[in-house]
Amino acid sequence: MVRTGFGKYTYEWVEGWGKLPYGYTIGQTGIAVDSEDRVYAFNRSDHPLIVFDREGNFLTSWGEGVLVDAHGMHIDEDDNLYLAVKDAHVVMKYDKKGNQLMTMGTRDQPSDTGIAHGAGMGQPDWNRKQEPVPRASGPFNMPTDLSIAPNGDLYISDGYANARVHVFSPDGGLKFSWGQPGKFGPGEFYTPHGIWVDNVNERVYVADRENDRIQIFDLQGNILDVWNGFRRPCTVHIDEDGTLFVPELRAFVTICDKDGKVFTRLDGPYGNWPQGASAHFLFVDRHGDIYINTFLDDPTHRDKDFVRTGTRLVKYRRVGS
Repeated sequence: MVRTGFGKYTYEWVEGWGKLPYGYTIGQTGIAVDSEDRVYAFNRSDHPLIVFDREGNFLTSWGEGVLVDAHGMHIDEDDNLYLAVKDAHVVMKYDKKGNQLMTMGTRDQPSDTGIAHGAGMGQPDWNRKQEPVPRASGPFNMPTDLSIAPNGDLYISDGYANARVHVFSPDGGLKFSWGQPGKFGPGEFYTPHGIWVDNVNERVYVADRENDRIQIFDLQGNILDVWNGFRRPCTVHIDEDGTLFVPELRAFVTICDKDGKVFTRLDGPYGNWPQGASAHFLFVDRHGDIYINTFLDDPTHRDKDFVRTGTRLVKYRRVGS
């Protein structure tokens, strides 16, 4: 039995969760859980949208040939899914049955940020020592994640080959954008990789991954605060109690309050850094359980960027009270 965390935020790893049909694999994954506890894994495989029940039993899959490169996802109060299809440069909206409802962006047409497609952050010929993109541009050039404000506006991080946050109306019209490439100043981004809108406090949390920080804005894009000290944070997830969960590539998961006070940090189920596990995306369901996309990394390559040897979708059951 593997347990991690502290106090209320103590979790037990559910070994073997997520049963796939013969021949299926699951790749790098965005995650969402609907009102009926179905777990959606938006992943990089031949079956890009895989659905499980709460116990990890396979239910269905869809999106083959259309959802060509999975990244972040969001689910609304009607169980509609919003998917950042990174390499197609679009964000797509579906209902829970897989019916397409809306597309934002122009498919296969990246905006002009001064770099060629495939040469951006996180691509095979990229390394962390490079500078951010030459310039910010409109939507999209490899979008990464999205979240929804109280009025239904969509906040989208456009981050692998751009350095912006774009705000769209509920019907898919662009309203405004903010952000510039950079490594130091507030409002500058070097891979805005994940985003979450705190609908209670009307804050926008942006995981500025390659700057090892989280930036906090108001709904109009004005900077409120900057939290340093993270280790390549990938996104922010806020649960029903207002607690923040931050998956990190160079750590695992940090759990904190809305002001950044750390409650605890979780270890990976396959060993903490540098032994192997890092976290990419996660989702906390209404029961307090966490579903995490983890990477297995080769610990013999510490002098280089992490060398990925596998990816998994794991479940941590909350046992603290």
